[in-house]
This record gives sequence, structure tokens and C-alpha cells, in this order.
Amino acid sequence: MTHPDNYVVGANASIEDVDLEDAVLTVKGRRLTEAGAEQLAQHTLTEARHRNLIPGRKSLTGGSTHSPRVQFRVPEAVATQAQDRARAEGKSVSELAREALLRYLAS
Repeated sequence: MTHPDNYVVGANASIEDVDLEDAVLTVKGRRLTEAGAEQLAQHTLTEARHRNLIPGRKSLTGGSTHSPRVQFRVPEAVATQAQDRARAEGKSVSELAREALLRYLAS
């Protein structure tokens, strides 16, 4: 099986659906079938999960476990302030919120 690291999609690439029953596409000299495409997709997904690339960033918990997600709603003005502050500090809103929650819980 081809390793996912061997695929590079350039900035100008276009990705579109292809009917593999009609189109002839080859991978390493062999015709790609629907079954082969599904197997390649599953392998790629498994490898990505193994590397903890899906979803989002690396685990905050450590190891191969995914970090729990906490979501909440805020007024639009608060969201805008958070985005502005995060941008100014070179962080994501998630990082900003996580730091604020940790400070609050430590107090």
C-alpha cells in the first residue's frame, strides 16, 4: 500500500469526483478501482488517526487519547473581542479560552 506521506497536493491542484468505472486512473502502474480507492482511503484515515491528526491538534491529554471538547456560546461582541485578542497574541481563540479557563480554575 502507498504511504500517505508520499502524496503532496499543490496549491494549484484541483480535486474532483471521478467515476472509476469509466475513468482509467493508475496508481503505481495498476488501475485504481472503487475497491482500491476505498482501501486507500481507509489506510490513509487509519494512518492519520494513528498520528493523531484527526480531529484538530495533538492531544492535550497526551498519548493517543483525544482531548475532550468544551463548547459554549458567547455574545457576538465577546467573540469579536476574543478573536481580536487571540490574533494580537498570535494564538487561536481555543488557546485563549483554554488559558483563561485554567487561570479561573486555579484561582
